[in-house]
Amino acid sequence: MQEFIEIYNKNQRDIENFIKESMHNVGNIKTKNDGNYEQIFRVFPSLELIYFTDKETLNQLSPNIYRDKISEKPLGRNRKYLLDKVDFKDEKIAFTNPYVSSATGETCLTAIVKLDDSIGFLDFNLQVLLKRLGFLELNHNFNIVNKSFYMVVSSLMIVLALFTIFYSLYDFINSFINHHISIEHIFKPIVALTLGLAIFDLAKTLLEQEVLFKSYSKNEKLEYKVLTKFMITIIIALLIESLLVVFKIAINDYSQMLNALYLIIGVGVIITSLSVFIYITKKIDIK
Repeated sequence: MQEFIEIYNKNQRDIENFIKESMHNVGNIKTKNDGNYEQIFRVFPSLELIYFTDKETLNQLSPNIYRDKISEKPLGRNRKYLLDKVDFKDEKIAFTNPYVSSATGETCLTAIVKLDDSIGFLDFNLQVLLKRLGFLELNHNFNIVNKSFYMVVSSLMIVLALFTIFYSLYDFINSFINHHISIEHIFKPIVALTLGLAIFDLAKTLLEQEVLFKSYSKNEKLEYKVLTKFMITIIIALLIESLLVVFKIAINDYSQMLNALYLIIGVGVIITSLSVFIYITKKIDIK
C-alpha cells in the first residue's frame, strides 16, 4: 500500500485530470439507470463501486453499485466523513486521499461528484488505476512465480535454521550426558544458535517483504537495514568463535596465539567496514 500511495502522490495531478476528463465524457452519472452503469464500469476498469448521497444530509440514498452486484445494506449511512478533508476548489469533482475501503478491503481513491440534487461517490481501485495508466507495471504470472520461489527458498532456510538449532542442542545434551563437557562443547552450541538465528531472521525478512507484504518498489533503506542486521548477527557469531579459539590456544598451545590474533583482527576489519557502511548510508539519507 505504501508504494501505491507514493506513486500516486508523484502523479496525482495527471491521475485526477484523467478521471475528470473521462467523467466529462461519460456525462451525468445520476441519469443512468442500473442497467447503464455497465457503460461507466467499461470506461473505468479500475472503478469498483458507485453510490449517491443526499446533497444536504450526506445520507446514502442509493445502494452500493458494484461491477457485478448491488448491495442495499449501506442505505442511510452518513458519508460526511469523506468530505471533511476534501477541497472542491470551485469545481464539481474532488478527490479523497487514498484509503482502505471498508466495502472492498482494497486501497482505493474516491472521486466525489457534485450533482444537481445529490452527490455521487466513485471508488477506484488504486492498484488497478495506477496499472491502467502505466504508472505501475505488474505481471500476474511472473508475480506468482516470484512469490513461489521466495516462499520455497525462505521455507528451506527456516528448516535449516531449525535443524542447526536443534542439532546444536542435541550435541550439547549428548556431551553433557557422556561427561565430555568442555569449553568447546559450551561455545559451539552458542555459535550454532547465533547462526541459526541469523538464517531464520533473513528468511523471515524475505517472507515479509517478498511474499506476505510484497513490495513493488525498491526500498534501499530497508535493504540497508536487513544487511546491517544480518551482518551484526554474523559478527557476534565470529566474536564468540574467536573467544573460543583464544581459550583453546591458551589451554593447549600458546605458540598458536598469533593465529587467534589474526582472527580477531579480521573480525575487527569487518566491524570497521560495517561502521563505515552505516555512516555512508546515513549521510546519503540525510542528503
